[in-house]
Amino acid sequence: MSVVFLSTRPPTVSVEKLDAIAGRYGVALPGHEQPHYLHLLNGLDATLTQLSTLPVYTDPRLLPDPTTLPRTFVKLGGDAVKNPLNTWSHQTKISSTQPIHTRLAGKTIAVKDNVSIAGVPLTGGTFPELLTGKKEYPIPEIDAVVVKRVLEAGAVVKGSANCEHFSMSPLSFTSASGPVHNAWLRGYTTGGSSSGCAAAVAAMQVQGWRARHGLPSNDEEIGEGVDMAIGGDQGGSIRIPASYAGIYGLKPTHGLIPYTGIVSLIPMIDHTGPMTTTLEDNALLLSVLAGYDGMDPRCTPETPLRKNVVDYSALLACWKTEKEAKGEWTPQSAGRGLRVGVIRESLEVMGLTEEVKAIITAAAAQFKAVGADVQEVSIPMHTLGPSIWTIATRPFMCEMGLQNRVTPYPQYPMPDVTPPSFSQSAFDILNKHNPAVVNMFFNSAFLNEKPDANQMLARAMTHVQQLRDAYDAVLEDFDVLLTPVNPRVGSKHPEYEMTVDQKMEPAIGATLNTCQFNVTGHPALAMPAGWGMAPDGPGMLPVGMQLVGKRFDEMSIFKAAAAWEFGGLGLDRWNGQLN
Repeated sequence: MSVVFLSTRPPTVSVEKLDAIAGRYGVALPGHEQPHYLHLLNGLDATLTQLSTLPVYTDPRLLPDPTTLPRTFVKLGGDAVKNPLNTWSHQTKISSTQPIHTRLAGKTIAVKDNVSIAGVPLTGGTFPELLTGKKEYPIPEIDAVVVKRVLEAGAVVKGSANCEHFSMSPLSFTSASGPVHNAWLRGYTTGGSSSGCAAAVAAMQVQGWRARHGLPSNDEEIGEGVDMAIGGDQGGSIRIPASYAGIYGLKPTHGLIPYTGIVSLIPMIDHTGPMTTTLEDNALLLSVLAGYDGMDPRCTPETPLRKNVVDYSALLACWKTEKEAKGEWTPQSAGRGLRVGVIRESLEVMGLTEEVKAIITAAAAQFKAVGADVQEVSIPMHTLGPSIWTIATRPFMCEMGLQNRVTPYPQYPMPDVTPPSFSQSAFDILNKHNPAVVNMFFNSAFLNEKPDANQMLARAMTHVQQLRDAYDAVLEDFDVLLTPVNPRVGSKHPEYEMTVDQKMEPAIGATLNTCQFNVTGHPALAMPAGWGMAPDGPGMLPVGMQLVGKRFDEMSIFKAAAAWEFGGLGLDRWNGQLN
C-alpha cells in the first residue's frame, strides 16, 4: 500500500536532514534512493504544515457552563497573611445558577492545582517557565470533568489548592510558592502531592474538632478551609496527605472517576478522588464524581455509565439502617459480618516506626472489638510492589509526566501545558525546590538507554498483573485489607539550603504501602486512626490507616470504615495534649 502526499509548495526537507535521520538508525542511504525517500519525507512535512494551520479543537463537553461565567480569581500562593498555611494557589467563587441536581448544595470545594478550572491559572506546583516555557501560567479554556460535575451538583468551587512540584513529592515543601503547612502544627508536612487540598480540608477539620473538644478557635492561624477537595494520586498523593492531615482521602478504583482535564503523570497510575472531613462526605462526593465521561482512555468496560453509578452515601445509610433493624448497629457488633485482613508485610516495611505500628495494631483490635473477623494475612509480593511500580513507570515518566507527551489514545491532551526540554536552568530551579524531579529525569534516561530496556519494562508489566492477582486472591476471602499509610509521624519541613540527601531523606519509604495500589488499580481509603508525637518538637499529629478493597467495590471500604468508627473516631483518641 502506498501513500501519495499532494503538495504544491517547494520541498523544505534537505538531503542533509534525511541523511541525519537515517544515521540515527545506523543506515546509510544509497544515493539513487535518496530522492525517493526525500520526496516521501517532504510529503509528510507538507501534511504536518497543513495540520498546523488548523485551530486547536476544544471538545464542547468541556466548555464551562455559561451560568458559571464570568469568573474572577485572586492569586494567594505565597501570601502569608491571607493564606497562612499556603493552602491556596488561586481563590475564586464559582457556582452554577442552574445545577442539574443539588446533592452538593452548600458544599465548598477546592481542587488540586493540576486540575483545569476555566479562566483560572493552572500551575502544577511549578514555575511557569517549566510548565510552558513562558513567563505566564496557562489559563485553561475548559473545566475538568470533575469540576463540571461538582458545579452541576450545586457545589461552590472556591479555587485551586497548591500542590507539589510536578506532583512529585509525598511531602509538602516543594511547591513553587513555598511549603504548605500542616493545619494541626505549623512548620510540619501536611503530605503531598495534594498538599493544599489536605490543608484546605484539614482547616475545616481542625475547626470542628477544636469546637467539639472545647478548645479556642485558631481560625486566623489556619485560614479559610473547605468542606471537600479533589486531589490526585499516582503513588499515594491523596492518601499520604490525608493521613498526615487527619482527613479522609480516597484513591478510587482506576478509571472510576474520569481524569479528563487534569495534568497527567502516566495514565496507568493516574487517579483523582475525594478528600473530605467525614466518611459520609467522601461517599457523597464519590457518587457525584464517578462514571464514564466518553473521553478518558483510563476508563474501561468495568467503568459504570453515569446513570449506573451507585449512590454510595445512600447505600451506606441503608446498610446502617439494616444493621440497626437487626440490633447490630452497636459498638460491639457494628462490624459483624465484615472480614478484615491485616497485611503482615505492610507492618514490616522499611522505616515503619513502632509508634505507627502500634496505632495500626490498635486499629485492628478496634475492628475486632466491633465484631469484625480480623486475621493477619501474608502477601509476599506486597514488598515487591514499590519496585514493580518504579520500573513499570519510570521509563515513561519524563515524556508523559514532565513533557506532556500525548499518549496514542483519543483524549483531551492539555494543549496549553508545553514544558520545555530539561536544561541547566531547569536543573538549577528543580535542584533547589524539588530534587525528586531531577532524579526522575536521570532515572528515566538511565532506564531507557539500557540495551534491555524493553525487556525489563515488559517484565515489569507482567508483574503488575501478578501483583494485582495476588491482592485479588486474598480479597476473595476478605472485604478489606488493612495497612499503615505513612511509615512515620509527619516531619518538619526541610530548608531549601539543605543538601539533596537532606531534602530527600524524609520522603524515603513514604509510598511503600500506597504505590502498589496505583499500578493494580485497587481502591484505597486513608482515614484517621490516631495520634503520634511530632518529631523534633512538642505536640501531636494525626496518623492514618489504609483500607483497600476489591476493584470497583468502594462500598465495602465505606462499610468497614463506618463500622470501625462506631468504636470511636481516630481523632478522638486524644490524650489531652495538642500543640
